[in-house]
Amino acid sequence: MIKVTRFDRSELQINAELIEFVEATPDTVISTTTGKKIVVRESVDEVIKRIVAYRRQVYGARPIRGRRSS
Repeated sequence: MIKVTRFDRSELQINAELIEFVEATPDTVISTTTGKKIVVRESVDEVIKRIVAYRRQVYGARPIRGRRSS
């Protein structure tokens, strides 16, 4: 779950697994796979940061694999 803020300043927890897309219209609108649309105070970039942080917490950070030197 990620925490976001509605325009009336009430806080809301959204299941990050159900977020289909996030858009700026210019307000930030979160659309879910269930068809709900939620307008929030946070920017699109902030919502994305929270989704990434949630997924890292749940699934664990995976190291970036680079080329090995011979």
